[in-house]
Amino acid sequence: MLRAMIVDDEAPARSELRFLLEQTGKTSSIIEASSVRSAIEKLMESRVDVVFLDISMPSASGLQLAEALHKLKNPPAVVFVTAYSDHAVEAFDVDAVDYLLKPVEEERLERALAKVALHVKPQAEPKSSIERIPVEKGGRKVLIPVDQIRYIMAKDDYSCIFTDDDRFLSTTSLAQFESKLGDFGFFRVHRRYIVNLACVEDVETVPSGAIQLGITGTDERVPVSRRRVVPLKKALSL
Repeated sequence: MLRAMIVDDEAPARSELRFLLEQTGKTSSIIEASSVRSAIEKLMESRVDVVFLDISMPSASGLQLAEALHKLKNPPAVVFVTAYSDHAVEAFDVDAVDYLLKPVEEERLERALAKVALHVKPQAEPKSSIERIPVEKGGRKVLIPVDQIRYIMAKDDYSCIFTDDDRFLSTTSLAQFESKLGDFGFFRVHRRYIVNLACVEDVETVPSGAIQLGITGTDERVPVSRRRVVPLKKALSL
């Protein structure tokens, strides 16, 4: 499973590529950035295996970011996703793994992911480094064991962490938690929710056709976005 980043200044393009990536079931997390500057900031916070990168963007181009990544000791794989074919030579000068033209076809994306899988060897974060999550509680630092977390919900500018018997607020974003906890059996089921798959008690289809999850030890029903249903079922072996 690959940790991916999408860098594109157009929200519809990011959304469409995210959907296609989720449908493949080959990504454990997907981070989005709308500019090169935003991408750099997020790459400093979270490690990724592959960057899907547009070329033509305001301020700084995707080629400039790819060139900077190319100089890293252990750079992520780069796959360019662009509406123009005239930058292909420049793209491969910075060792891009592939070059996709918009609109991206699902079969073509699958081939690109196969190339990425050969190019990188995804490495899990050392579990010893994040077996516990630090949060603030009553003016002091509290370390929460990862296996006690049932689910995490985005709430305003915070993330609300629900454990066996308590809840905590954290300034860590849901995207950061998604990247850090993917190797511990946590799964992003909705733009506002990450769940511990080990705590999923039941999967219910409500009258509207939407999917909701029952979580062990709580009456909360966690919604699943339509785009996450297929990869979630794969993760749960349903």
